[in-house]
Amino acid sequence: MLLTLTTTHEPATDLGYLLHKNPASTHERELPFGRAHVVYPEASAARCTAALMVEVDPVGLVRRSGRDVPATAAHHVNDRPYAASSLLSVAIAKVFNTALGGRSKDRPELAETGLPLRAQLPVVPVRGGPDIVRRLFEPLGYTVTATPLGLDPTIPAWGDSRYVELTLETTCRLRDLLEHLYVLLPVLDDDKHYWVGDSEVDKLLRRGGDWLAAHPERDLITRRYLRHDRRLADDAIDRLLDGAGTDREPAVLDDPAAGAAAPISLGGQRLDAVVALVQRTGARRVADLGCGEGRLVGRLLRDTDVDHVLGVDVSVRALQRAARHLHLDTMAPRQLERVELVQASLTYRDDRLAGHDLAALVEVIEHLDPARLDALERTVFGHARPATVVVTTPNVEYNARFVGLAAGEPRHRDHRFEWTRAELAEWANGVAGRNGYDVELGGIGDPDPELGAPTQMAVFRR
Repeated sequence: MLLTLTTTHEPATDLGYLLHKNPASTHERELPFGRAHVVYPEASAARCTAALMVEVDPVGLVRRSGRDVPATAAHHVNDRPYAASSLLSVAIAKVFNTALGGRSKDRPELAETGLPLRAQLPVVPVRGGPDIVRRLFEPLGYTVTATPLGLDPTIPAWGDSRYVELTLETTCRLRDLLEHLYVLLPVLDDDKHYWVGDSEVDKLLRRGGDWLAAHPERDLITRRYLRHDRRLADDAIDRLLDGAGTDREPAVLDDPAAGAAAPISLGGQRLDAVVALVQRTGARRVADLGCGEGRLVGRLLRDTDVDHVLGVDVSVRALQRAARHLHLDTMAPRQLERVELVQASLTYRDDRLAGHDLAALVEVIEHLDPARLDALERTVFGHARPATVVVTTPNVEYNARFVGLAAGEPRHRDHRFEWTRAELAEWANGVAGRNGYDVELGGIGDPDPELGAPTQMAVFRR
């Protein structure tokens, strides 16, 4: 298998910093199914090409699988050593892991810079022909050249094979190109060399969460990536649409900290802010309204001063994911007594929501139609009436600082609105005045001098 990555960014040899592979050296890595090599056929200031070559042992691949299958000729003679399949996706993740994660120790600003890039793959198995290649890559901004390969060039009458020679050209971050290849190569092949389970959903959302939800072929990509397992595909699509697929925000333009080792995500900072508020207020009974996968619930359960945590979501699938994330099936009985997950709508009165010291709505209100905010106010502030309510929501003014987002453009297509700081202040002051609360406004994340913090926070106290 062969993948070449070429750039004409100047100096083009900066590609070596992004890939963490010196152009003056050759590099090797053992893989579960063979060996990967990285070399640079050309490396000048004007043009640089990195080649990832993967040697695959198809017989060893079958032997190491642990499956009791009868030996056939297909184990010795097949396309796996030559065609860009899921094996190449694994090689990309292993060999270019740092670049795939968008990190560059020596050139952090370069990792968030759009570069002119060309990816070439001489043999790509495609179910559906060149048309499906274009349907998958063109919406992502690529110029696509997919040339069918004949079954036998000496016998044209046999027609084309299911393989194409593929060239992709675009200007984007290197991490984006690698993520697209990682996800879409097995989708083109419509096969994987390994068993697919629940963890594959997490993997898909980790690598595709920023672009897959808005892709016109989202459903096809999801089904094929998950080997047509309907349960897994439904789970993945549900998570994409409700925004639970990833807490990674779009990358910030010109952020000198981008690419630093193990940064705290904006999602993580939001959870930190809520947990800190719980500790400051001494809340013993806490409700996570719109709990999604249960990340905040899990964080709160670590605080032994919290007696009970209620996780609420309107989505049954989200609650099922939360139960798995929290390992409720194996949780110790005393710990299990401290947590409760319930299905409920935040726009309908529900006695189960009452009796809490603090309620958190973390990135929830923007998923509601604006016309339903009055109903949410009546349910949370009028009926449930916790002593403290914390609301976080995107600051739409800050969106201009994100790569690929125009000023005023929402961060997720399921967001029904995103407010400016003035708009949140108007809503929050109105809610507080009508329901007997005081409100304090703040921000989460590194603030921009003009645009404010990426996340807004309103803390209501009764």
